[in-house]
Amino acid sequence: MNARIETVVLDMAGTTVVDDGLVEEAFARAWDRERGEAMGLDGVDREGALQWVRDTMGQSKIEVFRRLLPEDDAQALNRAFEAAYDELVGEGRSIAIEGAEAAIRALRAQGRKVVLTTGFARPTADAIVASLGWIGLPDLVLTPADAGRGRPLPDLNLMALIRTQASSVHAIAVVGDTATDIGSGLAAGAGLVVGVLTGATPREAFETAGAHQVLGSVAELPELLERLGR
Repeated sequence: MNARIETVVLDMAGTTVVDDGLVEEAFARAWDRERGEAMGLDGVDREGALQWVRDTMGQSKIEVFRRLLPEDDAQALNRAFEAAYDELVGEGRSIAIEGAEAAIRALRAQGRKVVLTTGFARPTADAIVASLGWIGLPDLVLTPADAGRGRPLPDLNLMALIRTQASSVHAIAVVGDTATDIGSGLAAGAGLVVGVLTGATPREAFETAGAHQVLGSVAELPELLERLGR
């Protein structure tokens, strides 16, 4: 069903915001600060944990940490991660993907709602948006806490649909730089699920994951929707 796209759901890190290894760097800072008997991390290998963070990019960070550590330790590591990421943002390390802001403005000019989604907690998401000067640019910014569950589950996309009052799942497009984003969009039944090559995921992985389209970057999205008549 080729319904008109009314709501566009865009991932943040790697899709609209340059990641440039910030997630891994923030995790490494957090791990090194919290490592020790109090956290009970001595039995977990640092490099193995970093690889797990890479493999689960795009997912809710607290859920990622819960699969590494007991609940109390996961919560402590999550707080340390958020603090470390906020430091990196404060150091000016958070910058927009080239053309992302123009793409968001173009999508809204086409009469569509734009929702940014992330696996970060609310304070980190807000700090990123503020650092880019994007307050008020998207219609909404959603975190896993707003939706109930994070990616790869469909909740963020379905909450975006509800909050923007889109007419059906066929009227939403989900765009991201990881296979997790693609799985989340497909699980929500989104009418269009798009992978972008501005993260670490190759085209072949997007195709295997079931992406409907693969673009070089989010900057190409407004033209794609017009070309598809969506």
